[in-house]
Amino acid sequence: MTTPPTPPPPPTSPPSGTPTTIRVLLADDEEMIRHGVRMILQHAEGIEVVGEAVNGAEAVTLAAELRPDVALVDIRMPVLDGLAAIGPLIALDPKPQVVMLTTFGDEENVTRALESGAGGFLLKDEGPDELIRAVRAAAVGDAVLSPGVTGTVIKRMLQGGTSAAPASATGPAAAQDRLAALTDRERQVLAMLGAGLPNLEIGLRLGIGVGTVKTHVAAVLDKTDSDSRVQAALLAHRAGLAS
Repeated sequence: MTTPPTPPPPPTSPPSGTPTTIRVLLADDEEMIRHGVRMILQHAEGIEVVGEAVNGAEAVTLAAELRPDVALVDIRMPVLDGLAAIGPLIALDPKPQVVMLTTFGDEENVTRALESGAGGFLLKDEGPDELIRAVRAAAVGDAVLSPGVTGTVIKRMLQGGTSAAPASATGPAAAQDRLAALTDRERQVLAMLGAGLPNLEIGLRLGIGVGTVKTHVAAVLDKTDSDSRVQAALLAHRAGLAS
């Protein structure tokens, strides 16, 4: 008697909270940059470019209308630059995850962007795979940090005494005070945020599901008054939880 073939497994569902189709807004005054990014993203499964803006003011208007999941925003643009657009963008409901597009010479502006609540930054000369990975990571709330300048930016922020918190709360003692309300598990999660780990790897290391990780991350951001994972990561460094 012939054994019937085993049916294929059902398709894997996306992680909880992941949009079925990731809606992306591009904001850059350089048409060639927008064209290149659009060409890459429109061929990626599950990603749709829903709009393009040539300055920050137009980006805010389009984001309010189109409700993108991710906004890729150039730092330097006319009318309203990317730095000034961050606040209005993250004030939207629902707010997009804002990822700044930058070049190697923009470390100081990237520092300001992260302090303003941007979810990360991406170098304009990153390869197609990295661009797609970054959009997907941003869509689920993971920090997007280009490795080419991450070290420089973190070092500049720490040495410069800048912070997501007021300037008076930048030292190690003040950072420790902001951790006072965290549980032991939340401290572990914060330390891993400081190491730049995505939700999936945090879950694997702690033996918990991605959904549980997201719950812990949300609690960490709320209890430490951090606007983004990047700001929480910097807090972890200041508090001595991450090197």
